[in-house]
Amino acid sequence: MIDFHTHIFPNKIAKNTIAVLSTKCEANPHTDATAAGLRESSEKAGIDCSVILPVATRPEQFITLNRFAEQFRGEDRLLSFGGIHPETTDYKGELQYLKKHGFKGIKLHPDYQQTFIDDIKYKRIISYASELGLIVSIHAGFDPGYKELTHCTPERVVHMVDEVRPDKLILAHMGGFFRWDEVEQYLIGIPAWFDTGMVFSYMTDGQFIRIARKQGIHRILFATDSPWGDQTAFAEHVKHLPLTDEEKQMIFHTNAEKLLGMKIPVCDTE
Repeated sequence: MIDFHTHIFPNKIAKNTIAVLSTKCEANPHTDATAAGLRESSEKAGIDCSVILPVATRPEQFITLNRFAEQFRGEDRLLSFGGIHPETTDYKGELQYLKKHGFKGIKLHPDYQQTFIDDIKYKRIISYASELGLIVSIHAGFDPGYKELTHCTPERVVHMVDEVRPDKLILAHMGGFFRWDEVEQYLIGIPAWFDTGMVFSYMTDGQFIRIARKQGIHRILFATDSPWGDQTAFAEHVKHLPLTDEEKQMIFHTNAEKLLGMKIPVCDTE
């Protein structure tokens, strides 16, 4: 199994950071948000690889954020994407750095980065990332830490996709957290993958299966948004959905491996 949406922080800031986010988002974490905590959670859930999605909240974080991320290369259950901020003055140079240093993709978070997804600053980053063959994972829909404004709505995603036509686009939270009726209205059929991060705590199984099959099971990625989602509970939830065994395997790992362009080794859980 591959969890395509997780978060961790360096040990020295993890405790304070997760405390602040827990209060801001009114949510309880299921790990301590460290690499060790995520490994332990992944092993317990039987997850072979957790993809880490770092969020740059300021342009000047680029080097420190990605040097931390660079140590997680897929060994020992963890594989990190890179982070980039839309206000960077050298988006091409930073994306080239990430490509050169072996990152498979990047994470963008329009709410934490205070930028609409169809803003030119995002469009140029997504376009050039696609040119470099990088996967682009985007927080989509509502974020509990920013209740007053959603910067990545399904309708804005359509505007961006129509212009940029990204090759490897992931829209987290099944296309738009708490905006699933709009996902069905605007996003079904667009060339993008949807991840399942946090959705099983809030979305009905009926709507999940309807969206998944309309978009195509081959474009659905298992994800938890750990530490906010419980990896074990989410894995068990998918296992008990009324889907075929082939569909479950596609969601759990086949789709992710094709998108990553790599085979994830099965970890020894004994």
